[in-house]
Amino acid sequence: MIERFAHEIERGTPVYDPETGRVGEYQGKAGPYAMLRPVGGGREWEADAARVRPATAEERLSAEVRAANVRSGAGRHGVEDLSRPPEPVPGCAACEEFAARRARARARADGTAETDANVLLRRHRRRDHDGEAPLPVRRLFRYVPYTIVQDPSALPEYEARCVSGGEADCGAASGPRTGPAEVEEWQRRHTQETRHTRYRRTFADYAVLERQG
Repeated sequence: MIERFAHEIERGTPVYDPETGRVGEYQGKAGPYAMLRPVGGGREWEADAARVRPATAEERLSAEVRAANVRSGAGRHGVEDLSRPPEPVPGCAACEEFAARRARARARADGTAETDANVLLRRHRRRDHDGEAPLPVRRLFRYVPYTIVQDPSALPEYEARCVSGGEADCGAASGPRTGPAEVEEWQRRHTQETRHTRYRRTFADYAVLERQG
């Protein structure tokens, strides 16, 4: 195992120490030990080089989130849990507008716009309802697993564009179609009319993230 670390594991690689149940960044070897440093920095510790192994993606992410929480001061007074969306204050028109904006973004599965609406609603609540200045907020990060699936409520789109030609592409396009057969039929007709044979085809669909558990 020592030789494997010496020749295969690069310095800084996250590895899992089963004896302590911790993930650390591999720093090198010292006799029969692998020297590990906590993710995000800290005091190194010695681990049995015969037992440590490369950390899984979930173990690495968990260690990174824990390090981020430590850096942000999680667990102390004034921590804001960003895993929960902010709630509008009843009767406030501004709150209702931000909440409506969030609902519209959620309905069209636009995660970026939904996050933006949450940020604006939090900022408005802190400034106008909680009596606080918009100061930096300590953040608590939580790892929540999601599965990405195709949105069954929206049809995928297929399209082809003719890129045949000499100095410039033909540029003729089929336009968005609901199935590949329609695009292929357009290609056949276009080739019969122009003798062009080279196309760039694209496919687009809509995806949603479903929370696991």
